[in-house]
Amino acid sequence: MQLEQHYLGAMVYEILSVAIAITLATSVYICIRWRNLECKGPTPLSLLAFSAILFTSGLDVGLIMFPLVEFPVYAAEEQYSFTNPLAIEFGFWGFLVWGFYFLTTFYFCVIEPKIGLFQIKPIRLINSGIVIATCAFTAYLFLSYVPSYIDGITPSQQYLLVGCIIFIAVLSSTDIRYVKGLSLTSSLLFLLLTLAMLSASGASTEAYLDSMANLSGYFENIHRFVSPVSDYHGWYLFWWFAWSIMIGQFVARFVSGLKTWQLLGALLVIPSIAIGLWFTTLYYYFSNAIPVAEILRGAMVALGVIFVINSIDSLIRLYTDNLNLDVQRLGRTKYILGNWLLMATLVLLYQFTPLKIEWVGLLVIGLYAVIYILLFKHRKELRESFSAS
Repeated sequence: MQLEQHYLGAMVYEILSVAIAITLATSVYICIRWRNLECKGPTPLSLLAFSAILFTSGLDVGLIMFPLVEFPVYAAEEQYSFTNPLAIEFGFWGFLVWGFYFLTTFYFCVIEPKIGLFQIKPIRLINSGIVIATCAFTAYLFLSYVPSYIDGITPSQQYLLVGCIIFIAVLSSTDIRYVKGLSLTSSLLFLLLTLAMLSASGASTEAYLDSMANLSGYFENIHRFVSPVSDYHGWYLFWWFAWSIMIGQFVARFVSGLKTWQLLGALLVIPSIAIGLWFTTLYYYFSNAIPVAEILRGAMVALGVIFVINSIDSLIRLYTDNLNLDVQRLGRTKYILGNWLLMATLVLLYQFTPLKIEWVGLLVIGLYAVIYILLFKHRKELRESFSAS
């Protein structure tokens, strides 16, 4: 698989860098200002269930399949030479980028119920459009890269597979119990696959820890990841921005009384541990030129499919709730058919038009700016609500 290159203007990258800096600075401010404030959503779950939903809803097939393809690129290209490929890969997926999700989770858990900015009709419609577009991009990304995962698959089989994935995701979204169950199951399968891959590699404990030690290269260079280190990294960051508001909306409802600093720690650390263990395992394969057995490659594809379903069902659940287009209102048949047609149509638009996830990311940054301005205008009301709570 050849990695797609993404080139955007310098001004766009400046906007992206400023947005990242403001977002992360706000997260730090929130954690200091409301360190011990209890955060609790309307449907609180145990920390285990919350972590599973966060992990599987906030990631997709790229986590499973991209590293083995991207490691050689990061090892060969000069722009990534400041550290090792494992540290680069982790920097693109882990730790700091989850600060975006903390900010939005805190907002929707604590601030939005007090002020209701996302109930303003234009904001609600724009937000729903962002969720729909990003949801479809998840399916499109799988469609684009599936030939690299499944040898010999034909174009018609690609479309059929993606159509089936969307259909299953729509079905799963009809009941939150399905979303929760699928998240817990896929998290367990992810752990089992990591252990199976590690066992098959023949790595000793010492060798695996030596491979893991390369993650320190990320923390030693963490400041470099605040702005794009390459065009490809910029594409990733726009992708995370596109995800950030909707992931915050979705997972905020499941927060179960965590204090602000605990919520930040949970979002930064828990997913990053799983990502770090998985990437370390794959990096051991790469650095030792170990071929992945066919059965394990098949397991990776299967888990990747489940991750795609997890992501899509969470997002469908979110935008249908936001637009009050749930199963109860539409009926099961209309709900399933309507959402399937919507997702399938948008996947084709990504495939056959210039539509890009970077546009969605820029729209999210614009929405962030609007929310910041409105929060400033409502600062007195917010102060009073926090004083009363």
